[in-house]
Amino acid sequence: MTLYDETLDALREVEHRIPFNRTLGVEMTRFDADGVAMTLPMRDDLVGNWTRGNLHGGVISATLDLVGGMVAIHAAVARGYLDSVERIREAFTSMGTIDLRIDYLRPALGEHFLATGHALRVGRSVTVTRMELRDPDDVLCSVGTGAYRVDAG
Repeated sequence: MTLYDETLDALREVEHRIPFNRTLGVEMTRFDADGVAMTLPMRDDLVGNWTRGNLHGGVISATLDLVGGMVAIHAAVARGYLDSVERIREAFTSMGTIDLRIDYLRPALGEHFLATGHALRVGRSVTVTRMELRDPDDVLCSVGTGAYRVDAG
């Protein structure tokens, strides 16, 4: 098993231990050299505008923030800053969002959504990320940038 495989397993465990992530219903579908991807199924309790039935902006923001945080961990592993599952878990306990900006480009409509992200800048303590949320037709609904504190030693 590679460090990426071990990291993915550890992040899935962390992802599911956070109650709000379970509430959102997100699932990590990719964690590789190209970045991170997560799916979000649409449910009635995630609707923001009941007349249109679109995904709530807060749900979009929380999902993109989650993707950005996972990208920050991914980037630290890819750079070799975090070289074991124990160090990854340790870094996760102290990580946090420094800044988050979300641009809502169009209403997010559909049965499920794909949120992806990649690193723009990686440092030992701060990583800047870019995230996107797309609908089932691959239409870009929202984009975000985030800065995350990751204590990579």
